[in-house]
Amino acid sequence: MLKEITWQEAIKLASPYPYVLAVTTDKERRPNAIGLGWWTYVSWEPPMIAIAVGPERYSHECLEHCGEFVLCFPAEDQWKGAWHCGTVSGRGRDKLAEAGLRTIPAKVVKPPLIEGATVCYECRVRERVKAGDHELFIADVVAIHGDPERPKHLYSIGYEKLTALSHAEVEPLG
Repeated sequence: MLKEITWQEAIKLASPYPYVLAVTTDKERRPNAIGLGWWTYVSWEPPMIAIAVGPERYSHECLEHCGEFVLCFPAEDQWKGAWHCGTVSGRGRDKLAEAGLRTIPAKVVKPPLIEGATVCYECRVRERVKAGDHELFIADVVAIHGDPERPKHLYSIGYEKLTALSHAEVEPLG
């Protein structure tokens, strides 16, 4: 039976959410990654993705400066590093190195890809929209990379823990 619940209860109940790392660069072109559950596809043609980042975050500052990001889906075995990137600030530290995540050059944008991720979307910001306590960075997808041999990526359970699923493991209904 449906009943009225809190925002926090709804977030947990609606889980899991695909957990990604948005990699951008700072003014010195040093890479920085933020863990996100708040991202979405916003256009099929042209391909576009939006991410939501709080203005107080160091990654917001990097996005303002760089105007580009790579949306990476960390693989199952990268969960500790991915969680680290989502729980500490990159201001004044190299959290990708601390997390044990290696980067490789992107094809089109300045921010790098995360080696070993299941999918990486290279994105160039087209528009910014203020949305309450976050800002949406709406971006064109300019290149896509993937590894079909590593289909399991991470999902956030109520923004408190991670699990891994593969599209190959999911049984369609009906």
